[in-house]
Amino acid sequence: MAAPSTDTCGLMDRSVRERVPPLLTDLYQFTMAYAYWRAGRHQDPAVFEMFFRDNPFDGGFSLFAGLHDCLLFLRSFRLTDQDVEFLRSVLPPNTDPAFFHFLRGLNCSAVTIRSVPEGSVVFARVPLMEVEGPLAVVQLLETSLLCLVNYASLVCSNAARFRLAAGHQRRLLEMGLRRAQGPDGGLTASRYTHIGGFDLTSNVQAGFLFGIPVAGTMAHSYVTSFSSLEEVWPQTLVTANGDPDPVDVISLTKGWLRRVCELLGAEPGKIHEGELAAFLSYAIAYPQNFLPVIDSYSVGCSGLLNFCAVAMALCELGYKPVGVRLDSGDLCRQSIEVRRIFRLCSEQFSVSTFDSLIIVGTNNISEESMTELNKKENEIDVVGVGTHLVTCTKQPSLGCVFKLVEVRGRPRMKISEDPKKSTVAGRKAVYRLLDADGHPFLDLLCLRVEPPPEAGCRITCYPLGGDNSPVSVTPSQVTCLRKEVFLKGEVTEPLCSAAETRAKVQSSLQTLHPRHKRLQEPDSYTVALSEKLHNLVTELQKGNNSDSNFLLAN
Repeated sequence: MAAPSTDTCGLMDRSVRERVPPLLTDLYQFTMAYAYWRAGRHQDPAVFEMFFRDNPFDGGFSLFAGLHDCLLFLRSFRLTDQDVEFLRSVLPPNTDPAFFHFLRGLNCSAVTIRSVPEGSVVFARVPLMEVEGPLAVVQLLETSLLCLVNYASLVCSNAARFRLAAGHQRRLLEMGLRRAQGPDGGLTASRYTHIGGFDLTSNVQAGFLFGIPVAGTMAHSYVTSFSSLEEVWPQTLVTANGDPDPVDVISLTKGWLRRVCELLGAEPGKIHEGELAAFLSYAIAYPQNFLPVIDSYSVGCSGLLNFCAVAMALCELGYKPVGVRLDSGDLCRQSIEVRRIFRLCSEQFSVSTFDSLIIVGTNNISEESMTELNKKENEIDVVGVGTHLVTCTKQPSLGCVFKLVEVRGRPRMKISEDPKKSTVAGRKAVYRLLDADGHPFLDLLCLRVEPPPEAGCRITCYPLGGDNSPVSVTPSQVTCLRKEVFLKGEVTEPLCSAAETRAKVQSSLQTLHPRHKRLQEPDSYTVALSEKLHNLVTELQKGNNSDSNFLLAN
């Protein structure tokens, strides 16, 4: 299992510029920007908010991820001459040529971002990010910011659920690159599943870019490519202590295989020679990293016996084999039998290394099967997860949205025929209220001009999604959720590494009450409006329902 490489800011910057250029957006962002420009409204000060409407996976929480890339995107946001020429070719031919000159000069020097810290536990309807700036510029940022946050937050939350299902003792390996939605999806998955709680990745590029520990040894194809011991080359190996005289590993392993078969009462005739050849060839190449997959033919009749024989030979030469991987069948039952054989070999042959061999389980693991695995007796040390993790099969999208809440200092609100799609108007401050045990119990949305709530003081508020009735709460602690992270074209907070954000995720999850962390039927977390914000929303709704008769005005 390889050590992580050093995370390089230059590589990250280049990666984001290449993956998320300004044209990675929807065409209607440019058509709206043009209409704003034609109307002379492109410089109007505007405020947008990003949020999602429902917690993913029918769960009680989500994790906020993707901010790091959003900030790098904003810092480098500029349209090139080539970008502008392409837009000239796709926008309607009557578009004023001066608009393209305007586009060429755009940047984010007038944009301000206030955001929840990356890695925080967040809840539905809470504004994660406030984007303030000139109306046309901020409108152009919408799709790209959503693209960077939606999947990152979703897969990070999925990883956290897998971690909760697995418990904290078992190590988790992300191995979903080949199942991911394209190269960028695979790279994003590796990064944010590590942040969400996975320990390792099979993705070498993710290790290179983000410093995530990488792991992997062999596939079934390697094992089945061998058919005879004659294919093993070289056939010798020097000892770990540096003795220059090479040892005939094939003869040594055959001797150990006979002893293992005698100990276990196994039938030598059922042992697959090609599998033994594959194990030997790999062990000679990597004597300190020997962890084969042992179910290519039969775990009990061949794979486990061949592993024990090769591992014993390595131990005799002073090396330490790592363990085995199981990839089919009843992983729990097989792991118990494998561990029993390891302990028997350790005791019978006085080889203590066999007491520390690890067992890796991989077999289309889902959140449900992880939960079941954790309930059953087993000896699995590491679980590898691919498809169900990176594709988020239970829910393919988080559904983050980006909505206008203020323009020219006046609150704006979408009032939909579907009440769930209505927005909450006005610039806001967001506070998290904690109980006496330090558990968050309510997120409070206030108008930004309101004084903040105080610990120990009673607060009247209106829960979203309720019956419009007020409730009173008294927090023991109050924290402000969002902080300024981007101002005048520059990132104003230190950019965190994947490891630092991962630590933030774990500390944030630890504060959450168990009833909100339950994977099945969690308690709903309360998000509420302050009295002043509730009154503003009510007034805007009434104003929308009244007949302004503007068509009859003189």
